Amino acid sequence: MPRRLRLVAGLLLATVLAVAGCTVPTFAPDGSGESTPAAGGSAVPSGTADWQDCSDIPQKLVGTAAKGMTYDCATVDVPRDWNDKGSGETYGISMIRVRSKTQKNRIGSLLINPGGPGGSGVDLAVYLSFGEALGGLPTEITDRFDILGFDPRGVGRSDPVKCISDADQDANFGSPPDPVTQAQFDSFVALNKKIVTGCGNKYGDQLVTFSTEQAAKDMDSIRTAVGDEKLTYLGFSYGTLLGATYAQLFPTHIRAMVLDGAVDPKQTYVQGSETQAKGFERAFTNFSNWCRQTPAKCPIAPDARKAVNDAMAAAEKNPVPYEDGRKATPGWIFLAVISSLYTESGWAAVAGAVSALKEGNAKGIFNLADQYAEREPNGEYSNLFDANLAVNCSDTKDVPSVDEIRKLQGEWRTKYPMFGGSLAVGMLSCSLWPGERDPYPAGPATGAPPIVVVGTTGDPATPYENTADLASMLGVGHVLTWEGEGHTAYPSTPCIVKAVDNYLIGLTVPQEGLRCPAK
Repeated sequence: MPRRLRLVAGLLLATVLAVAGCTVPTFAPDGSGESTPAAGGSAVPSGTADWQDCSDIPQKLVGTAAKGMTYDCATVDVPRDWNDKGSGETYGISMIRVRSKTQKNRIGSLLINPGGPGGSGVDLAVYLSFGEALGGLPTEITDRFDILGFDPRGVGRSDPVKCISDADQDANFGSPPDPVTQAQFDSFVALNKKIVTGCGNKYGDQLVTFSTEQAAKDMDSIRTAVGDEKLTYLGFSYGTLLGATYAQLFPTHIRAMVLDGAVDPKQTYVQGSETQAKGFERAFTNFSNWCRQTPAKCPIAPDARKAVNDAMAAAEKNPVPYEDGRKATPGWIFLAVISSLYTESGWAAVAGAVSALKEGNAKGIFNLADQYAEREPNGEYSNLFDANLAVNCSDTKDVPSVDEIRKLQGEWRTKYPMFGGSLAVGMLSCSLWPGERDPYPAGPATGAPPIVVVGTTGDPATPYENTADLASMLGVGHVLTWEGEGHTAYPSTPCIVKAVDNYLIGLTVPQEGLRCPAK
């Protein structure tokens, strides 16, 4: 996948663009959509979505549309609260349909989600439309499916949540990643309180409606609107949690489902955060080993861990200034490191960026950090992290107290020196969250067909251990392993592509225990 796309699949791409198309009320998903044959053996959907050309979106995102593809958009109206459908309040869910002009023997739509929460499926569909050579979907898939991207409620073009100021975003990312002194910790707590209070003041009781379970119910409205009798779904990272939730709510509405980069719904909030700390620590060790083994490609070899720690220590005393007025504090350096671990191709970039700091050049650090944070050169942020906060905190229950987080911070710092303390204090926002909670279900998808759960052994954000746990919880999950680095696997190598494509097209479940090599 292109680097930008792989980053989105990892948060755990939203540019606000107008989406053409009419609003379609589909309040009651009932599985009654049908497909009818069309000339050439294809099938056309008989749903109610009113599609309008929106080829301006790929133009704005990447400067051009993919050759041989058409782009149409529509909006589906869904209840703001599925538990109170009679209120009349709605969200508009923006969708894009990418269709190959050479499509034949159409199977249906392939609904996709890039993760986050907060990633734009509309953007993802555009990026995936550019084919395998550029990291997109194989022709075998685009010839058989409409690629259907959507921005979940609160994300991007779908009534976006926006409650964090750009200044507070800068302050948050620039703060010490692991505030050791009590003064630093108290300052970070105060910043988190300011941010979540602002979200509470703006949205109040509405905050809880951004939960994953609500969004999963929206997905069945989408299925109905586009006329698919059953859902075919490809979800990355947080998109695996969204897919797993759908599978529990609508198991008989599924045709095929691929969950790549598994989140384990059974984990508590604390367990999930520690699992990520472990995953990032392991990924950073793999990066450090690569530096030691290939010093010609890594300017901070032979000890990358020491080089990064030294860079952050130096930045605490004398951060390198950047051309836009910001300074490369330890927080920004840490964010650049996080960003680089999502793909193996990012390793050389962060090594070069850290090395350049010694020469007084912070450009590489801010390029990596801003790409991850979706910060524009003018200082404006997308709503990626606003939505991420609203969804994650609405989903959580049994959150730790501030005092408990402070204790875990010290314990995790010992266990995971680079990432433990930061992942612990990262729980503060949800600990202080003013909204109600709406936890997602964590049980079997009884009645669902086989679901393929893909895991990457070197995945930092959704560690490989989650893969079998999610497959087991669903009861119908089948594990497919990629022995690679970075976050998510499809479509990274021919082995993974072949296994996933055969399943999506022909419903052939990958061989049990299949492990695909790194290259």
